Amino acid sequence: MDLPPLVNGNILRRYKRFLADVVLENGEQVVAHVPNTGRMTGCWEPGAAIQLSHSSNPKRKLPWTLERVDMGNGWVGVNTQRTNPVIEEALKLHKIPELSRYNEIKRERVPPLSEGRSRLDFLLQQPGLPDTWIEVKNVTLWENNCLCFPDAPSARGSKHLQDLLKLVESGSQGIILYALNRPEGKRFCPADHIDPAYAELLRDVVKKGVNAMAVRLSHTDTGIETAGLVSVGLG
Repeated sequence: MDLPPLVNGNILRRYKRFLADVVLENGEQVVAHVPNTGRMTGCWEPGAAIQLSHSSNPKRKLPWTLERVDMGNGWVGVNTQRTNPVIEEALKLHKIPELSRYNEIKRERVPPLSEGRSRLDFLLQQPGLPDTWIEVKNVTLWENNCLCFPDAPSARGSKHLQDLLKLVESGSQGIILYALNRPEGKRFCPADHIDPAYAELLRDVVKKGVNAMAVRLSHTDTGIETAGLVSVGLG
């Protein structure tokens, strides 16, 4: 997936969750929107190199958007709005071999049996194959050479696991897909120390048939693409 034109800079601070003070490469200091609801632990520090996109939409309060941060080993994607389009492109181009038999891809569907009408990110359909429901989670927390989720307690994340299990029990396929949005880490692990309830639920639903997958996202000079599966460790 191609990104819009990017401008280099450095981050000074992140505050109020969705704001960051940054210095552009020309020396101008601006406030950028940070489209990320997580804690972004290990995803920024004062002075870290960043890249931003700029919008000319006059209705936007903040024209600058923080896209990615370099913490020393390559780009970390912090704009979570980019993650699902990257996965969608990979699905359409059959870049995830385990899901390459599906040609019909629908975004943001409310699954049957869901309480509260919460949506899952993708529904894959193909004649002769079971419906496959996918929930995508953007992952940027890197600890002990593992990429971990969540980076904060996530009741919503647990709800998605429960919905996937209900779908599996009704005859569909359910996949929790972790999009690893930084270059470090050799495997994915649940963050037991941050949300032990989520981690235990993940292990339980996997035992009962939900499939946990981890896909690496790779940042190029101009975009983001998938770069293969990474092992999932639940032990």
